[in-house]
Amino acid sequence: MPSVTVDLMHAATSQNDPFFGRIVHEFYVDANRRHRKLPFLRRFTHGVALCVLPSSFEQYFMMIDASARRNYKKAVREGCTFRPIEINKHLAEIGAIRSSSDVRQGKLVPEHYRSGEPAKPFDVHRSLCRSHDYVYFGAFLHDNLIGYAYALIAGEFCGIEHVLGHAEHLSLGVVPQLIISMAKNLYENHPMVKYYAYGSYFGAAETMRRFKRKFGFLPHRVRWLMNAQPQPPISASAALIQGGQ
Repeated sequence: MPSVTVDLMHAATSQNDPFFGRIVHEFYVDANRRHRKLPFLRRFTHGVALCVLPSSFEQYFMMIDASARRNYKKAVREGCTFRPIEINKHLAEIGAIRSSSDVRQGKLVPEHYRSGEPAKPFDVHRSLCRSHDYVYFGAFLHDNLIGYAYALIAGEFCGIEHVLGHAEHLSLGVVPQLIISMAKNLYENHPMVKYYAYGSYFGAAETMRRFKRKFGFLPHRVRWLMNAQPQPPISASAALIQGGQ
């Protein structure tokens, strides 16, 4: 299992909405928490389903599985479009997407998904910089939302938090379109991101592992850093001043 070191660039959140500093810190703490079943491991450090992004989107597109490229091209050919969304304007549509199937990946979806009621409002914060954000995207067919996704961007890292397509339109390739289009958005708007992730690899069923592999999400061992650059050393005179305070 390859190893990578990922800089979350927490210091860069200091001039941003405090939400981003808080959520990056929470992510770091949670990722390094002891695994519930395997206490000798950290929760999100072994088997992270991660793609090391190449230098261009074109290279990324060619490195993923040919079937993923075909799914993406089919969605485009069928008229599906992708764009950032103000997610709280689509709560009823999200409720419809969630309730379009009672079973996902062989498991019964949560009861509040099956109700068909509009989704509860999301706690949305607008970022003031490209290094940290919480981004929301939609896939549309004839201006109807048929899939949505959101992801955390933290320095060198982008992690897909959630992606879901309407059951009636999954055959169009809506979920592959979302995953690949989000990667393209990273190249265009968040060039510091080097690592694209989609949850854990080993905790997923084999069908889900196979799906993740299609997009280059392979198991990695990850060392998380809040800040890769250490704080500058304190000069002798500064140390004396601080010692006298």
